[in-house]
Amino acid sequence: MHFEQSCIIITRLRYADKYSSYCKSELKLSTLVLNADASPVSLLPLSIISWEESILYLVSEKAVVLEWYEDWFVHSERWSTPVPAVMILKNYQKKKNAVRFSKQNVFLRDNYVCQYCSEQVNRKFATLDHVLPVSLGGKSTFENCVCACSKCNSSKGNNKKIVPKIKPYKPTYFQLAEKRKKLGWEPQHPSWEYYLS
Repeated sequence: MHFEQSCIIITRLRYADKYSSYCKSELKLSTLVLNADASPVSLLPLSIISWEESILYLVSEKAVVLEWYEDWFVHSERWSTPVPAVMILKNYQKKKNAVRFSKQNVFLRDNYVCQYCSEQVNRKFATLDHVLPVSLGGKSTFENCVCACSKCNSSKGNNKKIVPKIKPYKPTYFQLAEKRKKLGWEPQHPSWEYYLS
């Protein structure tokens, strides 16, 4: 079956009130992709794809649809379908367990807790601090970076004598994955809660 993406017209009939706060437009809704063993392909980041990609997975028979957005349809001139909410791959995809250094992964490792004053910080106000300042040769690595509140980060400045309460370390994929699960998810479809539990 041939499917021209340029011909797709999105028809969103309504939102469930419970989930309307998670997105401002239907174009931001995504499809959760599960591996052949029914677990998410990835948790870091969560394995979701755009609705356009989900349609391509559908027509290429790369995955099977488990759940649909019942009130959201796309169609071309000769074909129409609801948009997949959850899909499972037909062939198992080997999971990547390597941990990539990133600001978000440092925050996750540190549980969004300032490593200097031990205060909880939210995702919006968390800052990344280099224990050994960049100006003094410090590198952007797990072993040299920590989560810090803006106040502590600012007051520390380039003072290399101020060190975090816990020595920073490189986490494993599984350590980060468990911490990510505890933070919870913002499901874009009610069924996601079941597959992510």
